[in-house]
Amino acid sequence: MRGRIGVAALIWGGSLMLARVIGLVREATLGRVLGGGGEADLYAYAFRVPDFLNYLLAGGALSIAFIPIFARWLAEGDEARGWRSFSVIANTILLLLAGALPLVWLATPWLVEVVVAPGANPADQARVAALTRIALPAQIFHIVGGLLSAALQARDRHALPALASLLYTGSIIVGGLVGQSPEGFVWGALVGSALGPFGLPLLGNLKEGMRWSLAFDPRDPDLRTWALRSLPIMLAFSIIVFDDTVLANQASSLGEGAVASLMYAKTLMKVPMGVFGLATGMAAYPTLTRLVAEGDRAGAYRTLAAATRMMLLLALGAQVAMTAAGPELSEVIYGGRLSAEQHHTIGLALGLFGLGLWAWSAQGLISRGFYALGQTWPPSALGTVALVLALPVYAGLRVELGLLGLPLATSLAVSAYVVALIVLLRRQFPGVPDGLAGFALRVSPALGGGLLVGAGARAAGLGALPWALPRGAALGGLAALAFFGIALAMKIPEASTLASALRRRLGRRR
Repeated sequence: MRGRIGVAALIWGGSLMLARVIGLVREATLGRVLGGGGEADLYAYAFRVPDFLNYLLAGGALSIAFIPIFARWLAEGDEARGWRSFSVIANTILLLLAGALPLVWLATPWLVEVVVAPGANPADQARVAALTRIALPAQIFHIVGGLLSAALQARDRHALPALASLLYTGSIIVGGLVGQSPEGFVWGALVGSALGPFGLPLLGNLKEGMRWSLAFDPRDPDLRTWALRSLPIMLAFSIIVFDDTVLANQASSLGEGAVASLMYAKTLMKVPMGVFGLATGMAAYPTLTRLVAEGDRAGAYRTLAAATRMMLLLALGAQVAMTAAGPELSEVIYGGRLSAEQHHTIGLALGLFGLGLWAWSAQGLISRGFYALGQTWPPSALGTVALVLALPVYAGLRVELGLLGLPLATSLAVSAYVVALIVLLRRQFPGVPDGLAGFALRVSPALGGGLLVGAGARAAGLGALPWALPRGAALGGLAALAFFGIALAMKIPEASTLASALRRRLGRRR
């Protein structure tokens, strides 16, 4: 089982690493084409309503809820029944989209004015509405493509679903370079959604003998199972999904470029979050569902806990490096169209977002522990409670600290949510040790030491080096070395495992 997770994690990790690299190229293109002012704000606003529609129709829940259904029919040797379930669910989704998209299209100007960008001027609100309407049809490809990807993952076919985001992001870059405007980037996203998230999984399923029929049956038991498992995610207003919307809403009153600065910083934070957190969660989930189905709940939790500890070590090391070199990362990625002051602001915001990087990375994996048990309510309900309780915190910290109060609010809210999620999940596996408390105690000195070394190196003069790339590499590298050195000194097993793997690889190269 762990071998399967390893192979899947390599596929997803490698693909997501490439996706994040291409994502950084996209961000570099955004920064150089749109700058850090109003044009960049418009692009950031354009996806708030489409992303909400995707969430409302359970786009993110498709693979989570459908993989166990399809895998069960494959295990029983009844692939035809599996494809009938796929057809019934996919056709139901398309019917829902046919009713929802026109209504959202009509309501878009009102949504932009009231929810998305209440602080923007009327001309910008009109343009955001137009951009939003371009992006809306892409949700058809994302949502149905998620179901197609789930059918492949149920077979342990991970390559094409993992590569889909590469094609999607590449299309955004091409669209932006051709259009040289927010409209160009959004049109690129629309084309990319058809080619990547939908097109590649469709091609993979056709090769596997896909049998997508016109079947439609509201009484189908698998449709009912899928709906019941997806319903909590559809109804919940989770902090994980709505953080970007809250940030944009709150920052819209802070002046031109505020939304862009926050989204630029958070996008940088998402690089290690995706490479370590998302890859581990997506790779582990099929194995966790199999272990639970076989009755090995203890083995499932031990597998999840081991993956979580290793992922957290890598994510915290990345946090230390990014916090130490935040302004330099912004300068290298987003280029000279942003002022030195804005690069500094993005760097500070990145450091504050980084305080919650461990939680952003862990939440997907911890949530999948519940999903493997067939429980989708706990993460959804907790996420909704976290959002409701956090809204006054967002508003209060924005008033007290301005722009930088918002990433701090995000980190506090997401961290509290994930701590509660871990406590609740542990109750599902009484008596099974997970080592998370001991890991937290040992890794804390490494985290503090790495951050102090990074700050000390900047104060000692490394921050005055003339070029951003070597300056950032020196600052981030020293901080990361300090973090992992202290982690080894604290005898954290995961750090020793990484060090041993590195020594073996270096030895083979020699």
